[in-house]
Amino acid sequence: MSFVEFIALNALMMALTALSVDIMLPALPDIGDSFGVTEENHRQLLVGVYMLGFALGQVIYGPLSDRFGRKPILYVGLLIYLVGTGICMLAPEFGHLLLGRLVQGIGCGGPRVIAIALVRDKFEGRAMGKVMSFIMMIFIVVPVIAPSVGGAITAFGPWIWMFYFLFFVGLVLLIWTGIRLPETCPPENRTVLSPAGIAKAFKAVVTTRQSVGYAVSLGFMFGVLIGYVSSAQQVYQQVYGLGAIFPVFFGAVAIFMSASSLTNSQLVERMGMRRLSHGALIAMTVILVGAMLLDEIAPLSLATFTCAFGGVFFCVGLILPNFNALAMEPLGRVAGMGSSLIGAYMTGVGAILGTFVGQHFDGSIQPMTRWFAAFAVCSLVAVLITERGRLFGVGEGR
Repeated sequence: MSFVEFIALNALMMALTALSVDIMLPALPDIGDSFGVTEENHRQLLVGVYMLGFALGQVIYGPLSDRFGRKPILYVGLLIYLVGTGICMLAPEFGHLLLGRLVQGIGCGGPRVIAIALVRDKFEGRAMGKVMSFIMMIFIVVPVIAPSVGGAITAFGPWIWMFYFLFFVGLVLLIWTGIRLPETCPPENRTVLSPAGIAKAFKAVVTTRQSVGYAVSLGFMFGVLIGYVSSAQQVYQQVYGLGAIFPVFFGAVAIFMSASSLTNSQLVERMGMRRLSHGALIAMTVILVGAMLLDEIAPLSLATFTCAFGGVFFCVGLILPNFNALAMEPLGRVAGMGSSLIGAYMTGVGAILGTFVGQHFDGSIQPMTRWFAAFAVCSLVAVLITERGRLFGVGEGR
């Protein structure tokens, strides 16, 4: 498999979650109407429940992939995802649809964990950060186009067609990985799957200061990301009255994140992961605190909101790949367990925080600006504690 194909496949594996979430956003009102869900904030549970399943699923895939190899466990995850999508297709009521979304999320944890472990198997240090940037650069295209794809599907057919589309994408991934993906965890590098072995690997992860600290920070980052995605449809359509064109503005903000991933891939080897990501985190905190203060004085205009969150997600695009790489960097032979625990933690915390913000939507953006500013400050504090108060350090030349 060529380097370009490796990047493309891993990007699609990671993007499956973003696609499964963002494609739904334009259809939330239609889905709610179909099942008689009158409370609009409850419709956001289709996002929150999926992300909760995604977090739970990640716990199991890493240890299993460390024992049995990456490919067999990837197949299991994709098959579970297809089963969950099938449940969504056949759901007779909203509760069953939520169950299907939960199963979808559990299944999708597999591709995400395996994608990170594959990169860690083949790269390390700044090279790993650069590869993650390339993957993120492609990955971020999905949030840009997914709402428009969902809008196009619902314009020409019922919302259930979105699940047909997701089933097709999952099937393509299953076939592609089966034919082209090499195994990157040979038998001699596999761990013994026993209670003692799992406990040893778990201890290695949770006692590594760098991994734990950056995972905590990533949890707050994902709180911002999931909170924004959960509330985006209501903010753009109800607060700013954009109606059916809201995917254009949603995509415009996501473009900033894609651009920053490209920027990161160009700069990370020269500047190092810490300098780049720490600077971005400080800038993000300043933007969010500033947006909160301005919104307390007078409601932010659409232009100001879009520019502010464009800046926020430009920073996020610099933070996520580098914080992921920094969290995974010390874990070596327990990369699978590390990827599982870190992914589960940051996604689970992000889902809880993001859903909390979404459920407090009150017709204004104040819940978002206040809580997102708090999350950014907490993320910065976590990094300061992890780095013992010294930001921008290169740490072993990185």
